[in-house]
Parts: sequence; C-alpha cells; structure tokens
Amino acid sequence: MTDWVQSILPKPLENPTLRVLSLGAGVQSTVMALMAESEAFGPRPDCAIFADTGWEPKEVYGHLDWLEKQISFPVYRVESGNIKHDLENNLNTTGHRFASIPFFMVNKDGTFGMARRQCTSEYKLKPIRKKVRELIGLKPRQRTPKGVMVEMWMGISRDEVQRMKESSDSWVTNRWPLLEKEMRRYDCLDWFRERHPQRTLAKSACIGCPFHDDHEWSHIKNNYPEEFEEACQIDEKLRDPEMDGGKFHGQRYLHAQRVPLREVRFNTASETGQQDLFNDLMQNECDGMCGI
Repeated sequence: MTDWVQSILPKPLENPTLRVLSLGAGVQSTVMALMAESEAFGPRPDCAIFADTGWEPKEVYGHLDWLEKQISFPVYRVESGNIKHDLENNLNTTGHRFASIPFFMVNKDGTFGMARRQCTSEYKLKPIRKKVRELIGLKPRQRTPKGVMVEMWMGISRDEVQRMKESSDSWVTNRWPLLEKEMRRYDCLDWFRERHPQRTLAKSACIGCPFHDDHEWSHIKNNYPEEFEEACQIDEKLRDPEMDGGKFHGQRYLHAQRVPLREVRFNTASETGQQDLFNDLMQNECDGMCGI
C-alpha cells in the first residue's frame, strides 16, 4: 500500500457506540462481511445495513438471503421508496417531481449532457443514516449526544481508493477494512472462490443503472430478459412527454449512445463510451455505497 493511503486510514475506534457494516451485497462488501464474521478485522460489527432501492437484480436478493445465513450479526434491510416505481411516476423519495438518476441527455440544441445524480443520496445514504440513528436510540431531529461515535465499515478495495470519503456526520467515522488488509478486487474474488467455489458473486446495482457498461447490459439482456425488459420500459418512459413535465429540456436515455435501450447494439469487445460505475473518478463517483 502506498504511504499516502496508509497515512490517511483512520485507526479503528476502541469502543465505538456502534459498529456498522455498510452492505451493498456486491463483491467487496460480501467478502468484508464474511471476513468480519471470523474477526479478521478485530471485533465483529454489531450489524450490517443493506439499503434496498427496490430495483436490485433478483440474483442480488438471492445472494443476500444466502449471506445472512453465513454471519452471526444481524442484517437490516432498509429502504426509502422504490426507485423503479418513482421513475415510473417521475417522482423522488420526497414525492416531488422527477427522480434523479444520472441519465444521458440530448438537449434541444443537440448538445449532450447528463442529469444530476441524487439516487445514491436518496435511496442509499439517507435510509442507512436513519437506521443508524434509530439503533443508537435517537428520535427524529434529535441531536446526537456528546460522546456517541459510530464506526461505519465501507467495502472499498485498494483499486477503488478514489472512492474513499469521510462521513458528513461528525459522530460517524468511516473505516475501510479491506484497505487495511491491502486487498484489491481480485483478492476479494480469490478469497471468495477458495471458500465458496460453487457460488458466484452478484454485481449490486439497480437493474436500470445508467452506469452499466456494455458487458453488464449484455449480461442482463442475455441472462435476465425480464429485468432487461423492465429497464427498456423505464427507458421509454423517460421520453414520454407527459412524464417530463417540462422539467427536462431534451430527451433522456439510460444508455450513453442516447438511443432507445432496445436498439443499442452492445459492444462487449472494446470500450464503447458507456460510462462504467467505477472508472470515472469525478462524475461517476458513488460515495462508496452503490455496487460494493
């Protein structure tokens, strides 16, 4: 591990009020949870929290059911609405117009753009924060008492170090156990294969996430046609004039080619311009919450 990464890693808290594992049910957070069960990082977390957007692939929910049986600490599933239903109704979690996912835009003047991404905050961060406050005994809008400190475990590996971010809450300290072990994504995959050779790890991301690369879109289309059809229907609704409400001055698409998803010819042999969830360090950074 490079010296600068080592220097910014916080020391584990000695006696936190609560240890919470942020569980995305992807590769890294799954391995982190299983390693935590054997106390590879010290004392086990008190619980794990999985923020359910309501539109995860079926294989993710199935994998989560299996994972819960492998660990002794409880897994809380929390939610803040259903992102698919909200997209269908052009609403966000507060009931206001438009649910903002980072869809691709063709503006009226023909230029390209992207919509703001609020989905991580609305469907991941907020419900997790709400559950943590509940677990430490806080009522809505109650201030956190002095001395309360929560340690939040994040499943970020060495190859995703750019996704590290401190908590916005002064009473929460983020911790990155996989970084402490200098583990990369392939290390996590190797660790899992050695212990569970008959199982595969799912990719945790909403079915219609605009940051799917062409390999992922092709995987969904070929292996989960019902889920691909759901994504196509949402993609079509994005361009329904009645759903737009005049908010977006242009056409919205789920794919970077900015054509209907049904018409996209996925190029799985080379880079296509479709943005990958983990590769763009600025625009696509996802707060360490989605797909880990």
